[in-house]
Amino acid sequence: MIPAKEALERLQDGNRRFISSIKSGTATERRFELTQVQKPMAIILGCSDARVPAEIVFDQGMGDLFVIRVAGNIVAPSQVGSVEFAAARFDTRLVVVLGHSQCGAIQATIEELQQPSNQSLNLKSIVDRVRPSVEPLFKTELRHDLKALTRQAERANVSASVNHLRHGSEVLERLIQKNGLRVVGAEYSLETGMVEFFDGVE
Repeated sequence: MIPAKEALERLQDGNRRFISSIKSGTATERRFELTQVQKPMAIILGCSDARVPAEIVFDQGMGDLFVIRVAGNIVAPSQVGSVEFAAARFDTRLVVVLGHSQCGAIQATIEELQQPSNQSLNLKSIVDRVRPSVEPLFKTELRHDLKALTRQAERANVSASVNHLRHGSEVLERLIQKNGLRVVGAEYSLETGMVEFFDGVE
């Protein structure tokens, strides 16, 4: 466990290194361009998990991705609004819902379904959004194989978020029909580093 004071110092040191790289010219031009306008090529709705930073996973630089991160890559009104904003304001035409293996929100939901607990209302709101993707799996043979159930739940949760974005917003539906917006699902493997696209990819 890193104490808060040390974590803050590390962030401050990191920002000083960033500023130094700007002054040395390695990022000056790009950073100046981004003060004028941003044109991200993709919108990523991903999980907050510290092990899945979208810019690094996809090897992209500053300004390339519009990243929205929330535990369990769930879709709630604020996430939908963020996607709408980026798609409409910046003409970004690709949305990727990025789940990942070993997702804590999926695990918390499975645990809640196995044995209900007294979670905070805020955590419960996340679990309740994941639950519809997980609960039906307990009625299948997967209930006998927790590892397989978890993997299927991770993908089902991504697909549910993809579906919500495709059909739960008039703005996004219009952009899909008239402007070529695509919403696809993907899963990042913590074990291999590979991202597999599996929903909405042709």
